[in-house]
Amino acid sequence: MKTFPIVILGGGVVAGYAAKEFVAQSGKPGDLAIVGAENALPYDRPPLSKGFLAGKEQASDIQISDAAFYRKYGIAVYRNFPVRKVDFRRRRLQNASGNVIGFDRLLIATGSTVRRLQVPGANRSEVFYLRQMKDSQAIQAQMKRGRRAVVIGSGFIGMEVASVLASHGVRTTMVFPDDRVWKRLFTPPVSAFFERQFTGHGITFIKSDTVVALTHKNHGCQVVLASGNRVPTDFVVAGIGVSPTVELFQRSALDSSDGIKVNEFLETSVPEVWAAGDIANYPDQVFHRRKRVEHWDNAVEQGRVAMRNMMGHFQPFIHVPYFFSDVFDLSYEFWGDADGHDQVVYRGNMKQKQLSVWWLKKQTLCAALIMSRPEEERVVAPRWILRRPHLDPKALQNTRNLKSLDITFGRQN
Repeated sequence: MKTFPIVILGGGVVAGYAAKEFVAQSGKPGDLAIVGAENALPYDRPPLSKGFLAGKEQASDIQISDAAFYRKYGIAVYRNFPVRKVDFRRRRLQNASGNVIGFDRLLIATGSTVRRLQVPGANRSEVFYLRQMKDSQAIQAQMKRGRRAVVIGSGFIGMEVASVLASHGVRTTMVFPDDRVWKRLFTPPVSAFFERQFTGHGITFIKSDTVVALTHKNHGCQVVLASGNRVPTDFVVAGIGVSPTVELFQRSALDSSDGIKVNEFLETSVPEVWAAGDIANYPDQVFHRRKRVEHWDNAVEQGRVAMRNMMGHFQPFIHVPYFFSDVFDLSYEFWGDADGHDQVVYRGNMKQKQLSVWWLKKQTLCAALIMSRPEEERVVAPRWILRRPHLDPKALQNTRNLKSLDITFGRQN
């Protein structure tokens, strides 16, 4: 049995950036191992529904580090090593073949698993999900054969996949249970804006409806809806969310009721065991409540912080949640958490595809969405969410130069 001082369980985004941090912190060759189930080096996942799916990027383009990096710094990477048992007492990982890897300190980064349709016909070969590189490759291949697609879901994955499909000439229909796109995040005007953009590119919306079955019809597939409507299609992409991959830990000492519970240093209740990324249920130091964040940026930053802490350079995880998205010719960024907001301020001009949305709670900023706006807005948004200055909503809406409202410059925290 080979034993390492530090082992990362999971070969995704957390692992890739934690490994880079290990090198930055002068980790010794031979001290780190990455154990992953996929047959790939750690790679960035956002391109899977963007440039990689569109064929603009290759597998090598989205690698976080190439094979030479791991060789140079003596980092062992175990690919195709799906772990079936974690023994915290004996500090071992074991796969289905009985192979064992030992650890002194462990970083759990098993990420998330896609939620699957639970309806008759859901196991049909025409149904695709998007989580791993191989999933994106399979959808990409299907785009070249099928001319009609149904995308189930209107969130992050659903919107990005639909935009790529439509851009490649696939007649695309989006089906979702809400009365507007991405209702959980967007305000009504922002949903309406994106719906106009999508319909302008030929995408059809079927709102307030759900899929109840998938059936075979004329060498193709039919999506059967609760309303009784049937949508003929060549293939289906379901983007209905993810769940933290906690099966390995459900009978362990870890609290895995909603991800794995960690403290502000990303430590679990088991000594010398940390968790980061989608799986980590952490005490958010900005919004002062527990949360899990299922986005790339969170995995990157938690991977870095966890590795520093594992190497004895302790710091709490304090970070404003962030993600970005690309659909058609539109790119936008989102910071923060809009839950509990009591006011929304808009800036810019939606007709010119330039807008920013500012969610306020008791006149402090809790979230912002920015698209094609001046750089100063990108600068102040995360700063204001973190430092919580008092904002006048009317001034925020009408002031041309936001720096004139910023009283946080020069403040360290």
